[in-house]
Amino acid sequence: MRQVVCKADEMACGEKRAVQIGTRSLVLVRTNDGDYCALLNACPHQGAKLSDGDLTGTTLPSSVGEYVFGRESEVLRCPWHRWEFDVKSGNTLFPDRRACVKRYEVTIEEGDVVIHY
Repeated sequence: MRQVVCKADEMACGEKRAVQIGTRSLVLVRTNDGDYCALLNACPHQGAKLSDGDLTGTTLPSSVGEYVFGRESEVLRCPWHRWEFDVKSGNTLFPDRRACVKRYEVTIEEGDVVIHY
């Protein structure tokens, strides 16, 4: 099944929003590279709405005492306990694959953002 949720030019890069599809609450993200990603809008830890969390990045490998920031707008941080998720895969940034968020396919069709569920 599929659902049109907005126009492709309606969201800026680095923006996120909650969207409702039937009984499912999802969070739609537009990354800085222009990709759209959709995740279930619930942290697997205790159910916080991920749409209320920060859309951020992370530090990259660097020299001692140097901080290199990267992956801007690709990491969604839970507002309650700060768990972090890769918006492109739904995987956590720590090595526990049981704590992933369901990811949904997103396509752009005739200028519309479409979520497949």
